[in-house]
Amino acid sequence: MALLAFFLGLGIGIGFWLWQRTQFQGKLRHLLRMVQTDTSEISLSLLSRLRREISLQQQQRQELQNQLEIWQQLLQVAPLGYLQVDEENQLLWCNQQAQQLLGLQKWEPRQVRLLLELVRSYELDQLIEQTRERQQPEVQEWVFHPASADAAAIGGLRSLNLRAFSWPLPAGQVGVFLENRQPLVELTQARDRLVSDLAHELRTPLTSIRLVVETLQQQLEPSTRRWVDRLVPEVDRLINLVQTWLELSQLEVDPSRKLNFQPVEVRSLINSVWQTLEPLARQHQLSLTYSGPETVWLSADKSRLTQVFLNLLDNAIKYTYPQGTIRVEVNLSPAEATPQQVQINIIDSGPGFPESDLPHVFERFYRGDPARTRQPASLSNSEASPENTGSGLGLAIVRQIVLAHNGTVKAMNHPETGGAWLQVELPAAMANFSN
Repeated sequence: MALLAFFLGLGIGIGFWLWQRTQFQGKLRHLLRMVQTDTSEISLSLLSRLRREISLQQQQRQELQNQLEIWQQLLQVAPLGYLQVDEENQLLWCNQQAQQLLGLQKWEPRQVRLLLELVRSYELDQLIEQTRERQQPEVQEWVFHPASADAAAIGGLRSLNLRAFSWPLPAGQVGVFLENRQPLVELTQARDRLVSDLAHELRTPLTSIRLVVETLQQQLEPSTRRWVDRLVPEVDRLINLVQTWLELSQLEVDPSRKLNFQPVEVRSLINSVWQTLEPLARQHQLSLTYSGPETVWLSADKSRLTQVFLNLLDNAIKYTYPQGTIRVEVNLSPAEATPQQVQINIIDSGPGFPESDLPHVFERFYRGDPARTRQPASLSNSEASPENTGSGLGLAIVRQIVLAHNGTVKAMNHPETGGAWLQVELPAAMANFSN
């Protein structure tokens, strides 16, 4: 009886051992199927194959680690700053450029802290949140004001104009490239000051030249006076260019300094401007159409807005094909919208803006593609002269005047006409909503 119990226990033990071995080998096979990279050597035992796969995985891990270190080294010497945060906005890594731009010299690798604790920039924090939420790249530009715990060092800190390019990464992480725009901003300001000073210096001698030319016109014989007559429009063009530049410089320094706000009715203003330009439009059989409310009021400087629409409609006349139509469409935002806006669209039926010109049309002295004109056959000799090609300052002045009125202006190509589409938005007067 005891012998029977012994063999029974032995059999149960052997069966349990076999069952455990089977389970263990099954787990090994499952693990191998997950990590196996090469199934050619199927003659190896399971443990040998597992050891081999572990060795291959370690080798791959080392290769990935080497690649990561290479990329980090490249980012360290990159001319742009780079930082990376996790799903909780904790700073994981940043290169030397980012440390210098954001004042993170005391930050150490593997020191995981909230980015907002290290960098007091709500614009950067907002950019990261938008990128994570929308899961698409974002771009933002702002003026960064560095902070310092040392009160004595605050006076030596300089504000920087930064542009950030963000990119969504897996697991809620976000990478951000930082570009220091301050040198470009300072270079632009220096250029503007130089040209403004030059314009001031040129104004007096140009006026003197104009007076001399007028005197010569009266004293020369008709046969020789025609040469002097050709000087008059060129001198006037230079005087207008200098005056326009000075005006633009004053608008940029203090946009609202000389604005005289008063009630202005939009349609009446546009009709008045069109009557001024109608002789030029009639030469090419151009017409103007208006659509929108009969009466729309703005609180604005009438003379400045007249200058805006003179520039916009004059451009539309220049680039619209003969016998074409210039459309003015006015839209008023709903009364419950805050703030209420008046949207004024000026659409020509010309060739439109080249796509490469659209980001630059409001930059001073920017001259677009010469192809954006009428066909040469439709131009007279006087229209083809340099004095009619523009100075490249008209749209720059339009932008500054609109900004001074707390408005916006955009340049596009209209999907229906294919022509240029200038859209101006200005705050509406309360009279539009009172009844």
